[in-house]
Amino acid sequence: MAGNFQGRKGGYKKTPKLAGRGVLESVETDGPHTEWVGMPPYYIHNIVVDGEKYSYMSSDKELEIDLGKKVTFRYKETSKGNFIDKRSLGVVIDPSELGY
Repeated sequence: MAGNFQGRKGGYKKTPKLAGRGVLESVETDGPHTEWVGMPPYYIHNIVVDGEKYSYMSSDKELEIDLGKKVTFRYKETSKGNFIDKRSLGVVIDPSELGY
């Protein structure tokens, strides 16, 4: 066998994504925006989760999550703010609250 299976060339370790979780407190939607011809319009949802501000880009005009719901997501921190990854924002399902 060849050996040296470090996953990436030169042993570079990719930093894991940050994970966030909390109660959705507010949503402000900005848009539609278009960057170039042929790109579908997108909306920027500025959300507040447990007092922290995040930005989430979506093709939907309305965020489909109700205020007060517990959400989870992956995000990255930049100099311009915290940006939630595409398709990572979702509602937390707690089995203890289902009532079975």
